[in-house]
Amino acid sequence: MTGQSVPDYYTLLGVKPSSSKEEIKSSYKRRSLSTHPDRFPNASASERSTYTARFQSLADAYYVLSDDARRAEYDTLRKEYGTSDDGGVGMDAQDVPGGMHWSDDPFENQQSSKNFFESFKGFAGFGAGAGAANDQAGPSSAGSSTTNAGQGQPQADQVFGSVFEELLRPEVERVAPIWKWVGSASGAGLGFIIGNIPGLVAGAFVGNKLGAIRDAKGKSVGQVFMTLNTSQRAEVLKALAVRVLGSI
Repeated sequence: MTGQSVPDYYTLLGVKPSSSKEEIKSSYKRRSLSTHPDRFPNASASERSTYTARFQSLADAYYVLSDDARRAEYDTLRKEYGTSDDGGVGMDAQDVPGGMHWSDDPFENQQSSKNFFESFKGFAGFGAGAGAANDQAGPSSAGSSTTNAGQGQPQADQVFGSVFEELLRPEVERVAPIWKWVGSASGAGLGFIIGNIPGLVAGAFVGNKLGAIRDAKGKSVGQVFMTLNTSQRAEVLKALAVRVLGSI
């Protein structure tokens, strides 16, 4: 492992090594929301690439620091590969052999983070074992993991969806009741054929409930969020920004 560098996840999240889980989660919320690519639907391709790189690096940092086992192992590597415990915030570290990596270039930071998950996959908290670890970011989506198969690097959208699940839920449910309304219309039509106006009312009610089940069944809030179109996701994220950041 000589020559490897370790990304400074504390600096990326703007927290100290002594920060609590709640402080880490709060910082991740603010920073990930402020750089989420879907918040900027009119961004140029270059700007969107920058946002995406930052968003992924923040997910990497939160994935590691939010879990006790991963964080402890990361702290061991961090000390082994060289940095003082000065809190990390604002430090001017360099990407040097056996050192910590921090750069103002989001693409350089993301490459370092990606290399970290690949280089240290032999450690219990990373790589092949990462998906099986107790992920404090929240439960993975049904049938999937918060990590990429065989690599261990988290999927940024799934980390974001898990952390923001409680705040996303009312916003997602407000803009995405697709099958609920389809069910209402279909049930109303069928009900009217069978029983005129009373049948229409009863059919609409039943169709609405069945549609709502289909909207939600087997899907996490994060998954439903990702099925929205670009303008709907931007609307949801702007609403969250008002609540989390205080402004957009």
